[in-house]
Amino acid sequence: LDSSFCFKFQGFNWESCRKRWYQDLAPKAADLSQSGITTVWFPPPTESVAPQGYMPVDLYNLNSAYGSMDELKHCIQEMHKHDLLVLGDVVLNHRCAYKQNSNGVWNIFGGKLSWGPEAIVNDDPNFQGRGNPSSGDIFHAAPNIDHSQAFVRKDIKEYLDWLKTEIGYDGWRLDFVRGFWGGYVKEYIEASEPAFAIGEYWDSLLYEGGNVAYNQDAHRQRIIDWINATGGTSSAFDVTTKGILHAALHNEYWRLIDPRQKPPGVMGWWPSRAVTFLENHDTGSTQGHWPFPRDKLLQGYAYILTHPGTPVIFYDHFYDFGLRDPIVDLIAARNRTGINCRSPVKIFHANNDGYVAKVGEQLVVKLGRFDWNPSKQNDLIGNWKRSVGQGSDYQVWEEE
Repeated sequence: LDSSFCFKFQGFNWESCRKRWYQDLAPKAADLSQSGITTVWFPPPTESVAPQGYMPVDLYNLNSAYGSMDELKHCIQEMHKHDLLVLGDVVLNHRCAYKQNSNGVWNIFGGKLSWGPEAIVNDDPNFQGRGNPSSGDIFHAAPNIDHSQAFVRKDIKEYLDWLKTEIGYDGWRLDFVRGFWGGYVKEYIEASEPAFAIGEYWDSLLYEGGNVAYNQDAHRQRIIDWINATGGTSSAFDVTTKGILHAALHNEYWRLIDPRQKPPGVMGWWPSRAVTFLENHDTGSTQGHWPFPRDKLLQGYAYILTHPGTPVIFYDHFYDFGLRDPIVDLIAARNRTGINCRSPVKIFHANNDGYVAKVGEQLVVKLGRFDWNPSKQNDLIGNWKRSVGQGSDYQVWEEE
């Protein structure tokens, strides 16, 4: 699969578990495909202590709050019928136990993978694990799995293979990858050969005096280091770009260029592994941990849909906020001009008033209110026609 012309769609939010979600999502396959989406990210499918799926119990039990295993398979088949790929949200860092040990600690697992405390890292403060120390950060709400154990890795590889061959998933969204070494992820990816994999390496940006600092190189470097640990087999969410956009779109567009004249997020350093997004089930939806400024959403999409990296569109924005049509217009402009995950970016302006960049050979985008068009740029040759835009928020020109 050439992932360079990929548009990901997060096909759920924090409240989706309250409905028979697979039944809701399946009929949308045709619309998503016609809109230019290529890949749909599904919620975690396993039996879970919490209905959203991020506290998995029996990994092989795919009857969840979102629907039954048969409904899941049908939903995936509908996506495939419309040439859409499906990403499974796999939670490999932690797992909830079935039984308590003699001390009353929940650390004995059930179902097909009936592991014991030897599958839990020994520095997990809550679950009396008997494995080796963790290779990453501890997730405190559930037992942290010890991926240094050969039997654990063998079981996980078999599980991923089953999800692909029996259920029909094409790739993975990997939850909480800060919890275990990227080298284990590399092993899982090489064994399961997904069409695409995205790691959720979630980390706080640097703040100075309550504001997002201009220089976020340390933040993006940590994400890059994780991608490197996977041998480049996985991409990662470009959390850096999301955080910078929150501030930049409030007339601080100077944030959108780094000292080397590149985009300031992961996109500026390793664009083919940067998965750009504005919102997900954690940051937006009803959780609202770090919601994107609502009046800046379209400007944010104008940025990520015209720039390199692999953009993700959030369900709520597309279907609930009435942004479907302008998003579809931006996807079409990206496709017409051949922009892909590796396209070069030449930034002409990034100041208080606005931002202008040429991306690839055939597209120019302007964000912000300032008065600019291609004829005002001396070093921009070619015949440019305006294609899509929303007033002073953003304008896109394509070369004729």
